[in-house]
Amino acid sequence: MALHQNNNLPKNDLANNDLRLPSASRRSFLGLSAAASAAFALRIVTEPMLAHARVHSFPKDAIRIDANENPLGPSSAAREAAADMVAQGGRYSDYLTDDLANLLAEIEGLKQEQIRVYAGSSEPLHHTVAAFSSPQRSYVTADPGYEAGMHAAAVLGAKVVKVPLTKTYAHDVKAMLAAAPDAGVFYVCSPNNPTGTLTSHADIEFLVENKPKGSVVLVDEAYIHFADAVSVRDLVKAGKDVLLLRTFSKIYGMAGLRCGAIFGRPDLLEKVDNYGGWNFMPITAMAAALASLKDAQLVPERRRINATIRSQVFAWLDRNGYSYVPSQSNCFMLDTKGPAKAAIDAMARQNVFIGRIWPAWPTYARITIGTAPEMEQFQTAWQKVMTGAVTASVGALPSCGELGKRNIARTPIRA
Repeated sequence: MALHQNNNLPKNDLANNDLRLPSASRRSFLGLSAAASAAFALRIVTEPMLAHARVHSFPKDAIRIDANENPLGPSSAAREAAADMVAQGGRYSDYLTDDLANLLAEIEGLKQEQIRVYAGSSEPLHHTVAAFSSPQRSYVTADPGYEAGMHAAAVLGAKVVKVPLTKTYAHDVKAMLAAAPDAGVFYVCSPNNPTGTLTSHADIEFLVENKPKGSVVLVDEAYIHFADAVSVRDLVKAGKDVLLLRTFSKIYGMAGLRCGAIFGRPDLLEKVDNYGGWNFMPITAMAAALASLKDAQLVPERRRINATIRSQVFAWLDRNGYSYVPSQSNCFMLDTKGPAKAAIDAMARQNVFIGRIWPAWPTYARITIGTAPEMEQFQTAWQKVMTGAVTASVGALPSCGELGKRNIARTPIRA
């Protein structure tokens, strides 16, 4: 979504007034290429689509720790701001988009023209894949890693190259470079979804400096606020071939309100813009996002809450001899000691819904960190499953919905 000022737009001939297209839609809508028009027809794959491929509705009082949602929801200030904005729902209120971009720029130390605001981060992720990958330019990602970009690349006819994580569960940037000298997009999610593990700034910088000419490094920092990690916004500020995704869905608890952004060099953002539409932001989301950003204590307090509950869960798993991947975000991968589907189904029978399976690790399931009471119920249910007190009924739940052919070879991992 273009946010920069364009002083060359024509006046509205019908009204003969100095009316201009709003700043949120300053792309040339009629100038979209045929490829961009085709991109509108692509179904954008999102976390809830992937998480709920098997379960479309939940029983009353279900423990839902399957979709990396924040159980705390929006902050009180964000809720009040959104509620107050509802009365303006009959207006586009496009000025809020500029307000949000300006505040993000101030906080992140960037310029407004380096920021586009979107209704979540799924759209800019898919549009980046469409802009920079093709049948001639591969899409490169970690395995296991967040799948949305892979599906977008496959639809576009781009080769999808999946590279196993390192022994410390970071992106193997050297292997990624070696695997795809024809790459158009290198996707790095840090902290990674689903493992919750980090890839160092130094490794990402190495990837940026050694990638093929004309390609971009797409860094997804959806979960960075949960971790004590260094952002790559300095690489954006330095004008590198980096596009950086952020979202309000995770630590800010706004998954249902939809607000996110992409940061990058203006010429790179222009290419991403070509695959978007004339898109106006939901005004309640923008109001909530602005209120959230103005609360200096929100992120550190929620990081502390998540870390405290996560450490308690890990301590319980350690005491009981269960294997997992140490995480620094709001999710982690848990060893199911056998085919993960059976454990997932057995947990669902106890009204506890845990995350999905990644084919590269078929005996692991992703667990989202919920509230302390929710994680206590998870522990009780997990103990029953692991001791055999509860098992999955044959045919109890439909098979896991696959959104494309995947390699199911096991990648050795350490507990």
